[in-house]
Amino acid sequence: MKRFKRKERKIYKKRNRLIVIIIILFVITQIIFPLSICYSKKIKYNYKTFIVQNDYKKYEFNWKIKIPKINLDAQINDGTDDENLNKYVAHFDESAYIKGNICLAAHNRGYDVNYFGRIKELEDGDEIIYEYKQMKLKYKVTQNKIIKDTDIDVIDNTDENLITLITCVENQPEYRRCVRGILNI
Repeated sequence: MKRFKRKERKIYKKRNRLIVIIIILFVITQIIFPLSICYSKKIKYNYKTFIVQNDYKKYEFNWKIKIPKINLDAQINDGTDDENLNKYVAHFDESAYIKGNICLAAHNRGYDVNYFGRIKELEDGDEIIYEYKQMKLKYKVTQNKIIKDTDIDVIDNTDENLITLITCVENQPEYRRCVRGILNI
């Protein structure tokens, strides 16, 4: 009977050691390691934030517009608020991402980033390259015209695959420059 109890105690001791080791590994991998990464990158630690940041990096993608004729290569971001327009080419929330009318806006002068500063130089047939996730779509310019700032129907979705670029017109606040391209198949 004593022999059986000694074996039983040894088993409990081994099991307890294993549980302690598992707890230590959990603490290191789930708390200490993320904290050290946050500290090194000067990020305020939040377990959910850490997971979201790591997941975001996995799914990060390129969203760009390139126009070779005017040496434009710029990142696109959702929303046409001032914060986006001051950093990126802005995507109109209500417009298409792939099929339909993709509508983009950017500054052309007077700001730190003036991505559409030279779009008035675009002519029929010039190439616009739009990259979204793993897709690369090429458009050819079909229109470069000035419209009233109230002509918002240019950003309406269409059955036709278009790209629409909009910017201000210098010294004419009631007008916008609108460049349109059609998908080049």
